[in-house]
Amino acid sequence: MAEFRLPKNSRIQKGKTFAAPAGAKRVKRFQVYRWDPDSGENPRVDLFEIDLDDCGPMVLDAVIKIKNEIDPTLTFRRSCREGICGSCAFNIDGTNTLACTKAIDDIKGDVKIYPLPHMPVIKDLVPDLTHFYAQYASIQPWIKTQSPAPPDKERLQSPEDRRKMDGLYECILCACCSTSCPSYWWNGDRYLGPAILLQAYRWLVDSRDEATGERLDELNDPFRLYRCHTIMNCARTCPKGLNPAKAIAEIKKMMLARASL
Repeated sequence: MAEFRLPKNSRIQKGKTFAAPAGAKRVKRFQVYRWDPDSGENPRVDLFEIDLDDCGPMVLDAVIKIKNEIDPTLTFRRSCREGICGSCAFNIDGTNTLACTKAIDDIKGDVKIYPLPHMPVIKDLVPDLTHFYAQYASIQPWIKTQSPAPPDKERLQSPEDRRKMDGLYECILCACCSTSCPSYWWNGDRYLGPAILLQAYRWLVDSRDEATGERLDELNDPFRLYRCHTIMNCARTCPKGLNPAKAIAEIKKMMLARASL
């Protein structure tokens, strides 16, 4: 096999190498980012050789195998393994995606696994999403109404109004899009980013919601909304195939329509 190398001028140290079991015939190498803040050491990349004949087909299967059978100190998030919870969002082979839906066989050469970029790292593959979720809470992601609820039924909407939320409600808040957005890297303290703005638009187009004006007022800020420069990284990386950039454009159109009244 080729020698395990890190990129030139890398500030990440070369870590440990864990060889595949003797007799393994179908070996795949996984380069995994490691950092433990309690150790006082610099980040490193460990190399794990995995026998694919004794491993599930997805990248998450390999990561779980590493933790269960090779190095129990490896730290990461995961839950549903169905592409629903968004917990196992990593940067895999240079792209933000979900480890549970990324097939190992789709990756040529070594599988490089890093935490989501441009986020504080708590440990190993676990980013600190505190600020991300605080931004989500700031858009008040629930139906807001002034009229009383019907006494004997739910608040209904037509099939046509329901279809307006297609491509929006499927967002699982994995943060793949926001952490791939250069505008969010530069202005993440004030710019809400593609994931949160897509969620904001989901409530703006919900026919049952009665706070459209209030929501638009909250978003009408040079940074919260208008730092989007349509770079489109968000749409390219979304593991659910959604288009946050389109949602952001639609919010801007709603702003213009409201200003012209």
